Amino acid sequence: MDTTAMMGFLISAGILFQRCDADVKCRDDNGNEVDWYILYKFPKRIGDGLSYMYMDESTNGWRHSTETINSNSGTLAYTLKPLLDFYIRKTEGFGYLLYNDQPPNSYAVSASFGHSKGIVMLDKQTGVWLSHSTPKFPTYQQKNFWPNNGNDNAQIFMCVSYAYDQFREIALQLKYIHAYSYDYEIPKTFHTELKCVADRSCYPKKAPWSRGQWLTSVTGHKFLSLAKYTRFADDLYSGLVANYAKETLYVKSWGKMRRPLKSNCSINYHVINVKDVKLLDLEAFSNTVDHSKWCATQSGLFTCIADMNREMSQMARGGGAICTNNAVIGKAFYDMIETSEECSSSYHNEL
Repeated sequence: MDTTAMMGFLISAGILFQRCDADVKCRDDNGNEVDWYILYKFPKRIGDGLSYMYMDESTNGWRHSTETINSNSGTLAYTLKPLLDFYIRKTEGFGYLLYNDQPPNSYAVSASFGHSKGIVMLDKQTGVWLSHSTPKFPTYQQKNFWPNNGNDNAQIFMCVSYAYDQFREIALQLKYIHAYSYDYEIPKTFHTELKCVADRSCYPKKAPWSRGQWLTSVTGHKFLSLAKYTRFADDLYSGLVANYAKETLYVKSWGKMRRPLKSNCSINYHVINVKDVKLLDLEAFSNTVDHSKWCATQSGLFTCIADMNREMSQMARGGGAICTNNAVIGKAFYDMIETSEECSSSYHNEL
């Protein structure tokens, strides 16, 4: 191969490698692509309110991150880089959808929208669905993406990398949730279902009022997305998730609710409220300083990162969960349960 041809090859290869590196994927603390990760930020009560645990396919459970949640060289920063770059460069062929029932702006969102928070970013090859529990995250079109209001309480994040074609199904799940979109850019050639969700004009018009959909990650892992619309009119966990788990479900939700639902042992698959959790070598902390929402089974074969709390008013709101049968994830979550709420002898939740 002559010198000119060799230079042309190297330039082409460089462009290819640059393009691959720019793919929209979940990324770890080193900026490396990962198929999925789960991030659990500690509450300020046991630290600085910015430290977190991290888990992906390579870690075999939780590990402490040396980064902070707001770091420019941490998991969230590397994952959000395509979005932050787009704000500056308007990258062609990139789309995103940010939804949050507590958006960065201070206005109140109608309860007709889902109690749900997340980020969708994609190009025509791959994308990420990042579900989380943090109000006002990410900040509105700013490089400093982390809101200070997120420091006090524990928060959870789950990111999965998907091929482009999976985002039609993801959009349909967000339609059932009736997610509140507050910032988006969806190219005209992308799935029309995404644009419909972004415009806040999509929601179910007829029964059934819930939807379950298996999604396949970039490397072939299966995740079950469960979503309910407001007219489902039942608790996400006892009314929907437990029927898929088919065993007792331990649910961690926000501990400062006005009308919390009690642990429920009156149904085929019991739903037990988690009161305190203990993360690795740290001291246990209460659900009153833990804004994360998740559930797990003792077998470790059904674990979900969720949107909703077990609370009376949220029975009438949309929301969802992303679930996995990964036993390593299941054990990591079940082992965190320190104390739970026993069922009363006569279960009754007043509506």
